[in-house]
Amino acid sequence: QVQLVESGGGSVRAGGSLRLSCAASGYTSSRNCMGWFRQAPGKEREGVACIYFGGGSTYYADSVKGRFTISQDYAKKTVYLQMNNLKAEDTAMYYCATDSRVNLGACTVVAGRYFYWGQGTQVTVSS
Repeated sequence: QVQLVESGGGSVRAGGSLRLSCAASGYTSSRNCMGWFRQAPGKEREGVACIYFGGGSTYYADSVKGRFTISQDYAKKTVYLQMNNLKAEDTAMYYCATDSRVNLGACTVVAGRYFYWGQGTQVTVSS
């Protein structure tokens, strides 16, 4: 089993930055895909970014490309989401997840792929 705990959310003004962290414990692999997802009230869950836990195979949703950066530190069993130039539309509950697979191909943000999820951390961006 894997446990994931997100942190770093909060309230920020448009144009500001936040850095989210996701700490993993339990069974992990450097070839697990680690994903960030978000869900706003009344909206469907949206894949934001993903990465191999050991690094590489990064993917970003078009809505965040150029503004968000996903990174990892496998030695610390932690993944990060650096969010810059935040917009009001980024307001959502943000979740991290892992697929718990030993992947050979690219990571993707298909929600059904991911088996373990964190509790979420709220990000609120005011205009």
